[in-house]
Parts: sequence; structure tokens; C-alpha cells
Amino acid sequence: MGVIENQVIIRSIMAGNNLLPHDRGHLLWTAEDGVSRLLLSSMDRWVTAILADDDIDSPMYGSSSQISASIIAKGDGIIAGTAMVDHLIQIWAPSIQISWRASDGKKVSNGEEIANLTGCRDSILLAERSILNILGHLSGIATETKKWASKAARQVACTRKTTWGLLDKWAVHLGGGLTHRLTRNDALMIKENDLASMDDSSDDNDKKIAQLIQSLEIDDVTSFVEIEVRNDKEAITAAAVWQQTHEQENKKFVIMLDNFGPERCKDVVNQLESMNLREAVLLEASGNITFNELDQWFECGVDVISTSAINRGVKPLDISMIVGD
Repeated sequence: MGVIENQVIIRSIMAGNNLLPHDRGHLLWTAEDGVSRLLLSSMDRWVTAILADDDIDSPMYGSSSQISASIIAKGDGIIAGTAMVDHLIQIWAPSIQISWRASDGKKVSNGEEIANLTGCRDSILLAERSILNILGHLSGIATETKKWASKAARQVACTRKTTWGLLDKWAVHLGGGLTHRLTRNDALMIKENDLASMDDSSDDNDKKIAQLIQSLEIDDVTSFVEIEVRNDKEAITAAAVWQQTHEQENKKFVIMLDNFGPERCKDVVNQLESMNLREAVLLEASGNITFNELDQWFECGVDVISTSAINRGVKPLDISMIVGD
């Protein structure tokens, strides 16, 4: 276990909390129960869209000769998407039988067989590109996330900037990252535009933050409350008002330090500690975070970082299908 992970776990134990509220992956998939209804619905929508873009709008039954094929990894990585491929085959290509050599969340090496398929030639060839696109895209995200998580386990979250929505978050979860909130209704996040659109003529964000936090109906919040702040003063105001009005309620309060940088984050941490406000909140850093600077971010004292770098613009895992005898 690394120094960074030790520091954060110690803070979590001191706060009486072993899990960050950003850890929502169990609502999508668990090793014991597999895919949740929420994720299955997302899979169904995306599979339908992916196949439709390949001009496939009805199940592929076919009557051609039987063939076999292997899905092969052409690079090292973490596999994600096998459950989605199973769903595709079950609904759209029932003549195909697939046997997995590597399940979701498992590491594979270059040249390793991921799965073997047998079935109708036409169905396998029609489904080939969709299957490989699904596995490549999601495995690429899981692989990139694993790289970040290996340096800061359980402390790196993605954002709602996704390409395939909940599927991207599922891949982040399989790679060892945190999903953050799954939908707008999953957690209450108060962002810059929420404050700007308040029915208040004042330009004083501190005042708006205080009013909004004081008026929160905590019972209506699903998992956690988060507010985005732009400067030290807003962070202190948010922490102080939360402590005064809601600290005793069973909900976590997260302050997002957006585009602060490690040094400014450290300064906020020190100020909150000096005012006995640090234990009342969780601190999330976001914006312009790079893999090479991870140590600096956690050394500054934040609890979690959020970044779209683990799931957007990520190189897909190179995977191919080889037809054999």
C-alpha cells in the first residue's frame, strides 16, 4: 500500500467513514450478482444503437455454415464489456455460442485469447465489428483507470463527461476507479450554473451558497451533496454553513475545488483545519489533473480527485477476431 493511499485511509478512519460517497459502482455491477437492472437497461439501449448504425435492425439468425473464431488481445489490459457482448448475442445473435477465457475486470496480456465463438458464419461476421468495438472501448477505459488506481487506489473518480454514459462508468468501476454520481438524481451537485441561475439579483456567490445550503431538504438527497466553489472564501463559507445546519444529518458533504491546483488546495485544507471545519466535509479536487502529478494532489490533503482523463479520449484496447477451423 502506497503513502498516498495510507494518508487518505487514515483520514477516512478518523472521520468514521471507510468509503467515499463517490463509490457508486455497486449500483451497476458486482462480482457476486453481475449486472444490475440499471446497467442492463443502458446496455440494451446502446447495443440497439450500435447495431442500428451497422444497418442491423433485427435479430441475426442465419442459415449459413458453422465456423469458430477467437477474440484475441493485441495488447496488455483490463477486460470490460463481456456482459454487454453476452447481452448482444442473447438478444440479437442467438445462433452464436461464446465461451469466455477472461471475464470482466480480469487482466489479459498481448496475444492472450479472451473468448471463443462458434456459430453461424453470417451472424459471427455481422456481429464482429460491434463486438470488438464494445470490448475495445470499454477495456480501454478500464485499462487506463487501472493505471491511475494503481497509484491512488480508491481515490480517483471519473466525472459525468462520458461518451457511453453509464457504460463508461461501469468500465471505470471495473478498472478500480470511482464512478462519482451516476445520474443527476443520484446525488445533489450544486455547480456554477446552478448558482448563476438562482432567483437572486445578488452577485455575491458566498451569500447564494449560504442560502442554498441552509435551504436544503436533506431527506430528498439520494446519496451525497456536493458544491463547486471558485475560491477559498466560498469553500470556507460552504463548510461553515454545512457544519452549522446539516452536519448531524446522515449525508456526506463534498466541496469541489475546481481548477485550484495542488498549492491552493493545500491552502484551503490548512484554513479549514485551523477553523475546525475540515472533519465536517470531504474535499474533491478537479480540473487540469494529470497522471504524472497525482502525488502532488494527494500530498495537498484532498480526499478524492475527479477527472475525465480516465475515460474520455482514452485509447481503446487493441482486440481482434480470428476465424479458425
